[in-house]
Amino acid sequence: MKIIGYISQLMIPAFIMFAVLYGAFKKVRVYDSFVTGAKEGIQVIIKIFPYLLAIFIAVKAFAASGAFDIIKSALSGPFALFGIPPEVLSVAIIKPLSGSASTAIFTDIVKNTGPDSLASIISAVIIGSAETTFYVLAVYLGAVGIRKTKYLVPVCVIADIAGIIIAIAVVKLMF
Repeated sequence: MKIIGYISQLMIPAFIMFAVLYGAFKKVRVYDSFVTGAKEGIQVIIKIFPYLLAIFIAVKAFAASGAFDIIKSALSGPFALFGIPPEVLSVAIIKPLSGSASTAIFTDIVKNTGPDSLASIISAVIIGSAETTFYVLAVYLGAVGIRKTKYLVPVCVIADIAGIIIAIAVVKLMF
């Protein structure tokens, strides 16, 4: 097991060394290329910042408006029929909007119900199974300037719902 630890610690330095040596072998000015890439990275950040700000405000408005609580209370009955803990609803609703918010909710679930509880296990699988759809759509589509997303959002939401349902079903079957 220690050998795997040593190998994993060496992977990033080995990759950096490989990139530098490969660039030198190919007669590429590695440092200049790195600086050029860093400059382009700053331009990308400036370009996508409005989209990040928009999704951040949308998530905060969603939570502050009470819509989160309304959806949570509407879905708590059907979830209870299937023996799904109510805490799971919070992760399932927030995950498509924000990865960091769903991680914070998951942390609270683990603290309150324990790491081996059904709520913690289902929430963990949901976090691994669903995507932060609206964040990804806002940032990546905004970065490349795609505006025609007529079918993209519904398909992504359906995929999120399917991922969440499958995550719950798998955990319920296995635990």
